[in-house]
Amino acid sequence: MVARRRKRGSRDPEQGIPSPPGYSVIPIKFSEKQQASHYLYVREHRVREGTKSSWPQKRTLFVLNVPPYCTEECLSRLFSPCGPVQSVQLQEKPDLTDSAEEPKSKFFHPTPVPGFQVAYVVFQKPGGVSAALVLKGPLLASTESHPVKSGIHKWISSYAASVPDPEALRAEVDTFMEAYDKRIAEEEAKAKEEEGVPDEEGWVKVTRRGRRPVLPRTEAASLRVLDRERRKRARKELLNFYAWQHRESKMEHLAQLRKKFEEDKQRIELMRAQRKFRPY
Repeated sequence: MVARRRKRGSRDPEQGIPSPPGYSVIPIKFSEKQQASHYLYVREHRVREGTKSSWPQKRTLFVLNVPPYCTEECLSRLFSPCGPVQSVQLQEKPDLTDSAEEPKSKFFHPTPVPGFQVAYVVFQKPGGVSAALVLKGPLLASTESHPVKSGIHKWISSYAASVPDPEALRAEVDTFMEAYDKRIAEEEAKAKEEEGVPDEEGWVKVTRRGRRPVLPRTEAASLRVLDRERRKRARKELLNFYAWQHRESKMEHLAQLRKKFEEDKQRIELMRAQRKFRPY
């Protein structure tokens, strides 16, 4: 009886390094002093037929297992011998939608992901991807000409980069607000054009715009609406129609008379104490 063999990842023919199926292995070291190598797993980025992708086809290299000390500039320099690099983008996990995200702001970007990441390296020519798949290592991330900061130097550099330039920040905010106002104006114009216009089947699309303006959602407006509804219900309510209503109204009237009588007594006593009581 022959035991079934478990399906394992393919191995690099030269070094016997295990790798996921369909990926090539590239050794990388932090510096020459480091003895052990780290491994990058690379393959050409592909999408299914008929699926749109913002990543250029046949020019995008997908990289797995990118160490934390590898920045976008570092990866661009490491893959530059394969051909001119157009752009490099690091992400926490692969893009499942097969589309590139919107460019992130350097002022409002989220906190960098600590740990290993994935990368999309876009070359200017398709030959860069083919050359990267057969690239031999080990590659050096930190060299004398291009040192990678670590330790206290990296913390100081990160803190200095976290302080934004006011003028550059203002320019980016103004640019964003202009694009936002333009998009809102286009949406309002489109909604105004579609208001009251039936479609092919005769249905009319209901939009936020209407003949009557919408009340603002504030606390004061809500209180006014509640007060108006309360007064409307009070006008519709039948007074002294039932016997219990008649009894309650009499009791309330007597209670008000007693309360007024007590208030008058207190006022007279106060005036007597001040010798200002003049009954005649």
